[in-house]
Amino acid sequence: MISSRNPLRDRVAFAGAATTGFVAANSGRSQASLAAEACIKVLRECGLGPGDVDGICGSAPSAPHVQAMLGIPEVTWFANPMLPFVNHVAAAVSAVASGLCETVLAYHAAYRLPWNTGSAWKDPFRRQDGAGPRPLNRAPDSFAGSVGYTAWASRYLHEFRPPPETLGYVAVNDRSNAAANPAAAMRASLTMADYLASRYVRWPLRLLDMDVAVDGADAFVITTAERARDLPNPPVLVDAVALGMTDKNDEDQAPDLDHHGQQVTVRALRAKSGFWIDDCDVYFPYDGFSIITLNWIENAGWCGRGEAGDFLKQHWDAASNRVLIDGRIPINPHGGSLSEGGTQGSGHVREAVHQLQGLAGERQVAGAERAIVTAGGFFFNAQGVTLHRG
Repeated sequence: MISSRNPLRDRVAFAGAATTGFVAANSGRSQASLAAEACIKVLRECGLGPGDVDGICGSAPSAPHVQAMLGIPEVTWFANPMLPFVNHVAAAVSAVASGLCETVLAYHAAYRLPWNTGSAWKDPFRRQDGAGPRPLNRAPDSFAGSVGYTAWASRYLHEFRPPPETLGYVAVNDRSNAAANPAAAMRASLTMADYLASRYVRWPLRLLDMDVAVDGADAFVITTAERARDLPNPPVLVDAVALGMTDKNDEDQAPDLDHHGQQVTVRALRAKSGFWIDDCDVYFPYDGFSIITLNWIENAGWCGRGEAGDFLKQHWDAASNRVLIDGRIPINPHGGSLSEGGTQGSGHVREAVHQLQGLAGERQVAGAERAIVTAGGFFFNAQGVTLHRG
């Protein structure tokens, strides 16, 4: 059942967003230190201190550890939801709207660990427990994780027969956008020829189709719209949030490309939101794998099924080597997961907030008022949020 009920619209706002920036290397720092840096930075930018926070929401380290690190005297709500980060947004916004707390410090520290980079095994502090090396993959017959997305990418290619450049548009667009983002891990220029010459990791996905494991963190202040208007930065109002999942929510159980969490998220978000793609100024589809982005573009309604490659080609701006929908709407202007780094969606949300606050620097979209973030993948983690300038 999809409901249009949305009592939180325009009652909650992002007051600020901050980042440490990201590096595609073991930084020599702890995950906790990265989270602390981003949290301190966003509180200072908002003119707040530890005593102004009564809610904490993040990934790792845990909320109790963040509270202790920052010396936050007391909180009335805290949570550590499952990633991607829009799940954290949904939890924090709901807590503020319901009155469980008034001001949430939300954070995510991306960290290179053995599940996302083999080099992490060389650093004993990055191992997930003290038992020594463990298998990086599940059973040989499992479709979980990256294997599942390569399988569904091959299904997409089988059904729609797109040229190899189709996935490349996602990677090249991200890299071109990242060049203007000082926080991005990967900023060197990338051409379509470079993409097509890159090695396959697991066909049909190449190295450049997969997000970059990084060290770094993002942090946010989420509070009531009234409170946000009293703080230094322009408020960004939450229009709607939606999560989506079907009963067949495992990589090897989904029946086809037309029945998974993205479709549920889009239907729910459209029903709850006061605007959609016709009124959007900047779009943020998830790009942990490039195939995910193609599906978000199609499911959001920018084009028909199997037409994402043609759509990206049609809206390709040769001068800037990136996508500009109708000559004005960028896709992932921060560089996304493929070039800024694999932030599990926090980078997408942060860039959306900065764009709507007019704080995106060289990447700033003139007059940006509305943004759509569709984060996560196909199965148990599809999610979305619509935001607009306050």
